[in-house]
Amino acid sequence: MPAPTRRRRGPETLTELVDELGRSGRAATAADAAAAGDLVVVTVPLKAYRAVPVEPLRGKVVVDTNNYYPQRDGQIAELDDESTTTSELLQAHLPESHVVKAFNNIVFKQLGTLQRPSGDPSRSALPVAGDDEGAKRTVSEFLDSLGYDAYDAGPLAEGWRYQRDTAAYVRPYFGPSGDADGPGSQVTAAQLKELLAAAKRYRDVY
Repeated sequence: MPAPTRRRRGPETLTELVDELGRSGRAATAADAAAAGDLVVVTVPLKAYRAVPVEPLRGKVVVDTNNYYPQRDGQIAELDDESTTTSELLQAHLPESHVVKAFNNIVFKQLGTLQRPSGDPSRSALPVAGDDEGAKRTVSEFLDSLGYDAYDAGPLAEGWRYQRDTAAYVRPYFGPSGDADGPGSQVTAAQLKELLAAAKRYRDVY
């Protein structure tokens, strides 16, 4: 019996999303999106990070939203022994790009409800980590344009502090109800600082 063919999601599978976005969005292949964008957001299952096109992203700022889920991605030895992080893996794959880790610790529903104008006292903060200060500034400005403050979490190696199962991962934005489908609750930069400081390595938890 032949092995099942793996189906890959192409632009044609994004029709509903593009319709929802209206004139502000369009579907394209990964290579086309990489070539077109000045700032490119990579959101793929971590196991597929090597499929991210390298050449079109040369010299560009790349926002990494990836998280490691072994049940989905398979075991990745260097993440299991914590000798590197998910964003450092992507940076090694894209050696001439400027990778910044962001957006991985908030679910899309809260991302679309917690945005506030600059200066609003109820504005939330999101962490960013990267090895290039200019790239972090670019991503911070992008976050500001979306309605969020940026909290500098340091270099890419510190991105583990808001990876899966850490104190800053997802749940703080759910609010007291703990409802992933709810509107969410504010997380200030001061709160985020405390959550990042409270992070524990997997080896200290499991």
